[in-house]
Amino acid sequence: MKRLLLSPKFLLIWGIVVLAVPNIALSVTEKQTWLTALCNAFLPTSLYALLLTSTRYTGKAAWWAFPLTFLAAFQVVLLYLFGSGVIAVDMWLNLVTTNATEALELLDNLVPGLITVFGLYLPLIIISTIQALRHKKLPKTWQRTTRLLALGGLIVGIGLYIACLRQPTFRTLKDIYPVNVVYNLKLAIERTIKTARYRKTSANFSFESTNTHASDSAEVYILVVGETARAGNFQLYGYKRETTPLLQGERERLMVYPDVLTESNTTHKSVPMLLSAISAEDYDSIYHQKGIITAFREAGFYTLFVSNQRPNHSFIDFFGEEADEAYFLKSKDTEKEHYDLELLPYVANALKQHKRLFVVLHTYGSHFNYHERYPDELAHFLPEANADAHYKNRESLLNAYDNTIRLTDQVLHRLIAMTDSLPTALLYTSDHGEDIFDDQRHLFLHASPNPSAYQLRVPFIISLSPSYRSTYPEVETILRSNLKQPVSSNASVFHTMLDLAGIKSPYHRDSLSLASRHYKVRERYYLDDHNKKIPVTQLHLDDEDRNMLKGNNIYPF
Repeated sequence: MKRLLLSPKFLLIWGIVVLAVPNIALSVTEKQTWLTALCNAFLPTSLYALLLTSTRYTGKAAWWAFPLTFLAAFQVVLLYLFGSGVIAVDMWLNLVTTNATEALELLDNLVPGLITVFGLYLPLIIISTIQALRHKKLPKTWQRTTRLLALGGLIVGIGLYIACLRQPTFRTLKDIYPVNVVYNLKLAIERTIKTARYRKTSANFSFESTNTHASDSAEVYILVVGETARAGNFQLYGYKRETTPLLQGERERLMVYPDVLTESNTTHKSVPMLLSAISAEDYDSIYHQKGIITAFREAGFYTLFVSNQRPNHSFIDFFGEEADEAYFLKSKDTEKEHYDLELLPYVANALKQHKRLFVVLHTYGSHFNYHERYPDELAHFLPEANADAHYKNRESLLNAYDNTIRLTDQVLHRLIAMTDSLPTALLYTSDHGEDIFDDQRHLFLHASPNPSAYQLRVPFIISLSPSYRSTYPEVETILRSNLKQPVSSNASVFHTMLDLAGIKSPYHRDSLSLASRHYKVRERYYLDDHNKKIPVTQLHLDDEDRNMLKGNNIYPF
């Protein structure tokens, strides 16, 4: 066995096979045509073989192929996690925007996938290292034969590729691994460079905001951005469990919009769209515009931003730091868990000092690991003990997730109570939803290359205080008249908040504001990995998703 493992022949075969694993897997998971699937197998695999036989020192050649080994290992982990999709641009960006704690929480629950990866690729690295150090050589006959077979396969692959180019849906940068992954990495690097230049490219931007409300009036506007909260697990949306008992008691004053979809299932894109005038239709403008906080500051409001997430030099940070006061609860320490209820004292303190106030709260909400998002004494649904991310543990996972919604219920209820004596408008929505092993697909988490309806449908709730309703009665009338309208959360938040506060700006669009009589039903879009707007109707949704978005089978417990 030892002689076999240290044989250059074995290393050659093992290297070709494990490097080709993603090609074979993606040919199945991406539901490619048979022609594309064959091309995706023959062309890259032949090139792998030519690379590994470029020298008789196979151990050295295998190390030359290390970038491909890394990509293959990363790809296999993502296929285990999401079941489909190549390494996306957003996934590359997640490597630099996800904090270490979140990453470790996720890795703890990917043990089977990681075992598979280590079993496939760790031996390749170890054996190639040993053989490189021992200067082991591949027999000339093996090198010659393998290269001839590889050249034959390459010729077949090129023929298949030429045939694929005649298919109207075929795209090299989308369908051929690892070309697609390397292209996505290139895009991720370009976006990172643009993001790093943001402060310079947006320095001279202005919303030219003006306020039409009386300048001496005491008014408070609060935007609460939820994290990973899906609409269907809110009691307010007809869920069978008591996940929002406090808000349920105030149901008559709330405007709960039932048909709201996010335009992105990733935090690093969805939250910046919620915090700005940017939407899926003009996302690249994000590098040149400032956020909603600046619009309120220009209109004379004192602004406060408080986040229960760690700063990561992203647009969330940039837009938040535009505030007069900006706080990140998790910036000073990495060990202590902060719960969303800890955001409230910052609001209470600001209310004592400022009468015209705009507050943005970025919660940690329902982000995995769910059971760590609330204190033990607030665990209502049991059992909710720490459970691995596996279908067999769905009961515990769902219990913990529903407990996070109950904590959100408390946060919103307390915010409403502390501002009820002032003219106040509060808007709550979430960046995206979540999969929790809900059906036979066994999907979990969010940010998958192909979003599900569970990830797309989000809560969207507006609360107006009694004094606000008495001062601006027509606003509530308009908001309620738009209750049944289809809404894109990312497109509507900015324009709705400006209307609630009576702010005018050249960047404001009546047609996107739920507080405007001119709100128009329009095509809803999803921002894909390459930042292209895709009509929701053209997404590759499964039947379960289509039925859900049509209003059928809404999140059964």
